[in-house]
Amino acid sequence: MLELMRVFVAVAERLHVTQAAAALNMTQSAASAAIRTLEGRLDAVLFDRVGRHIELTEAGRVLLPEARAVLRRAEKAEAALGELATLARGHVRIYASQTIAGYWLPARLHRFHMLHPRVGFALAIGNTAQAARAVAEGAADIALVEGAVDDALLARIAVATDRLVLVVAPSHPWATRSDLAPAELAGSAWVLRERGSGTRQAFADALRGHGIDPETLSVAMELPSNEAVRAAVIAGAGATVISHVVAAYPIGAGALVSVPVPLPPRPFTALLHGDRHRARAVTALLAVLREPGGGDAPPPPLPM
Repeated sequence: MLELMRVFVAVAERLHVTQAAAALNMTQSAASAAIRTLEGRLDAVLFDRVGRHIELTEAGRVLLPEARAVLRRAEKAEAALGELATLARGHVRIYASQTIAGYWLPARLHRFHMLHPRVGFALAIGNTAQAARAVAEGAADIALVEGAVDDALLARIAVATDRLVLVVAPSHPWATRSDLAPAELAGSAWVLRERGSGTRQAFADALRGHGIDPETLSVAMELPSNEAVRAAVIAGAGATVISHVVAAYPIGAGALVSVPVPLPPRPFTALLHGDRHRARAVTALLAVLREPGGGDAPPPPLPM
């Protein structure tokens, strides 16, 4: 229908089929056939044939401004899609878990903005379970989490590697230890993130790897943010295991002490819906997130 409208406008503006056909790089017979097809679809005569000339009928005069408007909207739509393809426009809805959003992601979002300044983004923050649910329900285009996610609907792509550290206040009995056996971990009060947090899940998995049931730990406090956990540990409430990026500054300032204990690395993972189209802006963001830097190990190859 758009092509028929395009032929109609060209003929109506020139009132000459041959000239319109030449402007559209088509034959006169094809242009005439297009006008007849359009008239048949609309059940209206658009041109009067007066001698060797043509004139717009009343129906043609009514249709002309509407057809021009339709073509303008189509051109704008094509231009908008072209801008999406070239990243001259776009928008990405991101949901990130707290550790990633608060410490790892901001510098990478800045780099993404520098590379693609006309692509906007919105960031929501929650724990790993909430982030995964946002992608599954279509509320986010991409989620970034540090916990394991078991959902067949979601594609998982490793973007970086994180390191967990066990930290205590300088007054804690473990603060002077040069090493700590995993079996000793039950001998302290603990301050932990809430259930559903990727950090807590990773610590629980590490404990199981050492043959320790996480439920046997004495959890003095369960808090909903990295900052609250860190502040409670600094105050002497117990030990915790958190990301090294969360603990780096207070360790450097002497407010926390890192206790050597074997803890496995964990991936930072991007989650995308397996059944939804991946926009170019999301692909571009993934490329930035997967750039090695800041002490992260290079991510594995992107799955095809």
